[in-house]
Amino acid sequence: MDSYSLIKLIHIISASILFGTGIGTAFFMLRAHLSGNPEAMAVTTRNVVLADWIFITPAVVIQATTGLWLTFQLSIPLGSVWFIAVVSLFAVMGICWIPVVQIQIRIRNIIANGGGMADYQKLMQTWVALGVPAFISILILYVLMVTKIGVGTSVFG
Repeated sequence: MDSYSLIKLIHIISASILFGTGIGTAFFMLRAHLSGNPEAMAVTTRNVVLADWIFITPAVVIQATTGLWLTFQLSIPLGSVWFIAVVSLFAVMGICWIPVVQIQIRIRNIIANGGGMADYQKLMQTWVALGVPAFISILILYVLMVTKIGVGTSVFG
């Protein structure tokens, strides 16, 4: 396997890990929340925080690194509509994800300490509000990875 194919494979696998782990942990976090069971919420939030560090954090770094490498290998102009859109969506995803991780840690701590449910409820609302644009961004990134829409069009005219 040549280096391009290997890096592309790593990029695809890390994208799958990022999306799959993200949607999986979001599902379990939401299900635990809806259960109203403090023990389920405690176990779930601990595992969701752990999954973010073990799977999502490395996948984000790998995505950025391999994505840039592939962009240069394909000679995609950095001023193309495609590249600007990809970087912007990746930034939106990060801007949403970083507070989500912090919220998950705070929720984990609130639940573990038998804390205030009012704070917990507000944090969960914010968690959902940030999760939606992050997942929409990931879906659009998949479309752009596959179609390369806008590669030949420059933002600068």
